[in-house]
Amino acid sequence: MRILVTGGAGYIGSHTCLELLHGGYDVVVVDNLCNSNPVALERVQALAGKSLTFYQGDVRDLALLRRIFQEQEIDCVIHFAGLKAVGESVSQPWRYYDNNLNTTLALTKVMEEAGRKNLIFSSSATVYTASNTMPLQETSQTGGCTNPYGWTKFMTEQILSGISHADPAWSVCLLRYFNPIGAHESGQIGEDPRGIPNNLMPYITQTAIGRRERLSIFGDDYDTPDGTGVRDYIHVVDLAKGHVAAVNYTVAHQGVEVFNLGTGKGYSVLDMVNTFQQVNQVSVPYQIVARRPGDIATCYADPEKSERMLGWKAEKDLADMCRDAWNWQCKNPQGYQA
Repeated sequence: MRILVTGGAGYIGSHTCLELLHGGYDVVVVDNLCNSNPVALERVQALAGKSLTFYQGDVRDLALLRRIFQEQEIDCVIHFAGLKAVGESVSQPWRYYDNNLNTTLALTKVMEEAGRKNLIFSSSATVYTASNTMPLQETSQTGGCTNPYGWTKFMTEQILSGISHADPAWSVCLLRYFNPIGAHESGQIGEDPRGIPNNLMPYITQTAIGRRERLSIFGDDYDTPDGTGVRDYIHVVDLAKGHVAAVNYTVAHQGVEVFNLGTGKGYSVLDMVNTFQQVNQVSVPYQIVARRPGDIATCYADPEKSERMLGWKAEKDLADMCRDAWNWQCKNPQGYQA
């Protein structure tokens, strides 16, 4: 079975490509490398002992997509390609709407033309409204997003649901995942954001290794046990394995289905910092600053449906996530650039 992975050179995409190769799938990647590095794919192939096919280009490019589907017998698509920083989306909304929505529209247009209708979409817990009680279930209320990034995920879910309902031949999995962190245990692939990190863990690791002076914690006055935001952190390898499980489900079912990929446990920012320091025996200087626009207090998943229907469950704990993230950073002090 051949899987097309859009955005496959990125953080989650590269780990998913590795798990797909381990699972015996043929992998085709398309990525414009705007926030990723081709070295990641080289290392994925080295770790797997297998090759993949790479096309460099933008998923909004219809001609490129048509060429891929003409040259490759694609059985299923995993759609990661998109911009993903909450704070950045608040300051650059047009860029996020243009990229994240038009990649999906172009992709589904060409998939329809090619008669290939199995699609897994990289969605997010940001589609849930802030008023929901925790833990979040797939039936929890969506919409009312607090930032443009979340709205692009919500709108894409609406687009894909509409396509699936209009044409029952489509099989669509919407994977709402929470906060992926960590890295492959080898330390060969991991999270390598360009510029100043927008996510917590790479900022922690870059601070610990000396690339950043200190970590900024956005707010300590939330209604949480220690005042800092609480999130459901999931190891990126567990998340990647969830996508493999979703491939098996998608090719065997028609219609649209939603799954949460999370651990079901919430940890605060200070929990994360303290665990990282304890597990790795390093110091992470930090300062408390004002809240970040678009953030909410608490967000964690109920992953029961994924375990029941996909046969998938997160296996790694917070200590594993912190240990593997630090191992990646120590082996790659400047990320893939070195």
